[in-house]
Amino acid sequence: MRVEKTILDGCFLIHNTFFGDHRGYFFESFNRKTFFDLTGKDINFVQDNQSGSQKGVLRGLHFQHGEFSQAKLVRVLQGKVLDVAVDLRRNSPTFGKHVAVELSEDSHTQFFIPRGFAHGFVVLSEQAVFFYKCDNFYNKASEGGVIYNDPDLPIDWQLKPEELLLSEKDTLLPTLKELTPTLKF
Repeated sequence: MRVEKTILDGCFLIHNTFFGDHRGYFFESFNRKTFFDLTGKDINFVQDNQSGSQKGVLRGLHFQHGEFSQAKLVRVLQGKVLDVAVDLRRNSPTFGKHVAVELSEDSHTQFFIPRGFAHGFVVLSEQAVFFYKCDNFYNKASEGGVIYNDPDLPIDWQLKPEELLLSEKDTLLPTLKELTPTLKF
């Protein structure tokens, strides 16, 4: 496993050691001790989630706040997505900044997003299966989000606006400016 820092403090790309031959492949997708040794973060994942989506589906930008905030380790099992994390930690030097990375079934790269970040992704391939581990349980009362097209977060989703497929809930999310006074991380 190799860890690559991103421009956002605490967000890492995880490049796994991949073993392949004529039979197929093998890689260790997570090892708590190795992860701690490389990042200094002692994470205890308690919930795994998986979604399947078609091209253009944009899910996000979501977070949970307060005692139910979540760190996530995300990866793509099938297809390709653009994955985005936005720093919502008001005291962070990168507050309001984002990082966008392509994740695919071919790269086997994972993306670690710590607590205090909004997270979202858009499907770039015809279909995608997206998998993520969370270090805290989902709590509906603690969920929140930032609108995907916030003008203060110039995110290039790599698709035209008319190609995007969003839930009604995700089209009604506030901007980061509207949300900032209520953030609890």
